[in-house]
Amino acid sequence: MSAGDLEKHDVLSCIQCGRCTAGCPVSIRTTFNIRGTINLNLRERKKWIQPQDIWSCTTCHTCASRCPKGVGIVDYIMGLRSYQVERGKIDPAARDALESILKHGNPWGRVREKRSDWIGENKVRILQEGESTEVLLFVGCTPAYDPKAQKSAQALSRILAIAGVDFAIMGNSETCCGNEVKRMGELGLFEMLVEDNTNLFSKYKFNKLVTISPHCYNTFKNEYPNLGDKVIHYTQFLVELSEKGKLKLSNDNEAKAIFHDPCFLGKQNLIYEEPRTLLKAVLKEELLEFDRNRERSQCCEGGGGRMWIEVDSDKPRTAEERVRDAHYYGAEILATSCPFCLLTLSDAVKTAGLEDKLQVKDICSIISPGEGEKDGQT
Repeated sequence: MSAGDLEKHDVLSCIQCGRCTAGCPVSIRTTFNIRGTINLNLRERKKWIQPQDIWSCTTCHTCASRCPKGVGIVDYIMGLRSYQVERGKIDPAARDALESILKHGNPWGRVREKRSDWIGENKVRILQEGESTEVLLFVGCTPAYDPKAQKSAQALSRILAIAGVDFAIMGNSETCCGNEVKRMGELGLFEMLVEDNTNLFSKYKFNKLVTISPHCYNTFKNEYPNLGDKVIHYTQFLVELSEKGKLKLSNDNEAKAIFHDPCFLGKQNLIYEEPRTLLKAVLKEELLEFDRNRERSQCCEGGGGRMWIEVDSDKPRTAEERVRDAHYYGAEILATSCPFCLLTLSDAVKTAGLEDKLQVKDICSIISPGEGEKDGQT
């Protein structure tokens, strides 16, 4: 990394206090040490850490939020990764995910023609070029293709329909937002996706862009041109509908639930209240909280490309620690509002042997109406 790159990310301001490493969710189970990495890079700029170290990072932003000098640590890590990607030094599974995005518009190796199969029997309008809608629902790759995450998309579409929202999706034309692409260091592909998606959005007329995934929300809100004011996460939008009286929420759910703050919704975009507002509106019992919540929330290890990159460690993943904590607090439902969190935590429930004691659910699946419920009420 050049002196210019170090200056660009304010790395030269690093005072080696160690707060970044102390807060890092993966440093306790891997050899990754961001303070040491910065120190090494400052002292010997031609000497590089082992590639597997930088791929441990989930880009959760804990390090950057705790840095007293405002060092752009996450951007710095992405720069290190970009250097490795350019040299072809990347995990094979991550490489395959990136190639799938280039070929099929998603990282899961699925063909584009099946992107709308999640709709099933749900009535969802697919927007045609030149048409308009009040709300453009950006489904995202994981809710479109993963069977468990598809339930989130189905649930949200039912809620929007019951609330009388004029919404539509782009169907098979929708393509990856590129959030994880950038965080894996493939900056050229990310720039291509930004250009392609910007051109795609220009073909439709809409007032709000609602996302299911906080990862999509983050990149559309903060890294795309001319979209920021239109972008809203579904939890924010459902609270708006509730406050306007368009969505009536009934507190008849008797389960004990605890909420897991997704890093890309909480730490990175400071959205803490809306998910809790929705859960409190539908739960009879008081919403449980982790000791590590909100800005201190424990990362599930799903971000930064870690959905496809596994790191060697003899210690349990943070997601497993998270589900064990949820069980300890007496929760029957571990609620979240992120497809990656949904999958990593669900896998962790199985690993921890808690299948009969704890369910992982997306908020929209918790508040979605069941069969035979009246319109306008959940």
